[in-house]
Amino acid sequence: NTQISGQGLDINKMDVDVLEQIHQMGGLQLVMPQAFAETDCGALADTGRTVVEFNLTGESVELPTMGGKTYNAMTFNGQVPGPTLRVTQGDVVQMTLVIPADEVTGHGNDMHASQMSATYFDSVNPGETSQYCYIAESAGVFKYHCSGVHLAGMDQHVL
Repeated sequence: NTQISGQGLDINKMDVDVLEQIHQMGGLQLVMPQAFAETDCGALADTGRTVVEFNLTGESVELPTMGGKTYNAMTFNGQVPGPTLRVTQGDVVQMTLVIPADEVTGHGNDMHASQMSATYFDSVNPGETSQYCYIAESAGVFKYHCSGVHLAGMDQHVL
């Protein structure tokens, strides 16, 4: 199975004539989007594209809820939701995530606009800083959230 235009293609259920037509047209070429092709911040800075820098701090904060109670939230820059991050399609996004040394757990960052796997930007431990870059190829509105395949209780962490 593969993905073509958002639809599944089961090669086992295809008509032999369709496969022959694809072959006669030169076959299929899978092209990796530019967002996947280069993620090195230094290399992307030299492309002449506008570089937009975002500095986020992952921290645990006690926030008030309705009814006078509080909620222990994992935040970006102390807020939920995290800050709105705006770029123009084609810009280089340079994301830096800082986790203060006194933070109780690691954080990560999964930016859906990057089209990269969440495993690319794994959890950052307390007292550490990590950075990654990508080209904002896809137009739209995208969420970002904490991630980290090595974080205990990841589901609770994201919620």
